[in-house]
Amino acid sequence: MGEFDTVVVPGSERPPHEFVRGPLTEAVASLASRARRVVSICSGAFVLAEIGVLDGRRATTHWKFAPELARRYPDVRVEPDAIFVRDGDIWTSAGVAAGIDVALALVEDDHGADVSRQVAQLLLVYLQRSGGQSQYSVPLRARAQATSIVRRATDLVDADPTRAWTVTDLAALVSASPRHLARRFRDELGQSPSEYITAVRFDLARIRLESGASVTEAAAQSRYGSPEALRRTFVARLGISPSHYQRRFWSALSIERGRHQGRAGFEFAD
Repeated sequence: MGEFDTVVVPGSERPPHEFVRGPLTEAVASLASRARRVVSICSGAFVLAEIGVLDGRRATTHWKFAPELARRYPDVRVEPDAIFVRDGDIWTSAGVAAGIDVALALVEDDHGADVSRQVAQLLLVYLQRSGGQSQYSVPLRARAQATSIVRRATDLVDADPTRAWTVTDLAALVSASPRHLARRFRDELGQSPSEYITAVRFDLARIRLESGASVTEAAAQSRYGSPEALRRTFVARLGISPSHYQRRFWSALSIERGRHQGRAGFEFAD
């Protein structure tokens, strides 16, 4: 068999102790030894850790698996809140969505930032997030071409996200028909104007929660009809409630602050 450029190890819906077994680890070890780089997605990091690929390296996985990864493999330097981590020729990423982020990073590594941005804009609602970004931080929305009517429309929404926007309103303000504007949104951003407005408001609610607002306050400030409506949206999009999201965010922020303070103290002492 020939050499491989990239070997990707996906995660599993099963707990790591059930799928990280001999036949799988043996196959991955064989492939990884002949690959230019190795990538894991979500709990796939356990496979790489099991075969020793992550010993002495920085790595990440989905936050809910991170404590177990650190406990089972103490030689791995687990970064529990990172979207993805690159340590030399080994890349590890968080959940399934983070697999998209790391894939775009691989494209950028091979072909440059322009190609990566083009792929993101053609295929995704969101642009690539940086590897060091929190698993819970707000993703960047894809940006339309600077001179297009879509860019003008999104700038209007971004400037006043709580306004009762309709496609008809937006179309009138950018001198286009609703149908034409909707078609251009699909072509440039891969989503409808209504979907974009919803995403902006959801991001606004997340920012409010991250700033310390209550669920009731965040719902009101981001034009959700009620706290319950915001809760349903969070569960549908992230699988957790707004209050759970807020607790996780502040916990991750505390860890990150402690890490930076530790670095600062070391540098001062040195």
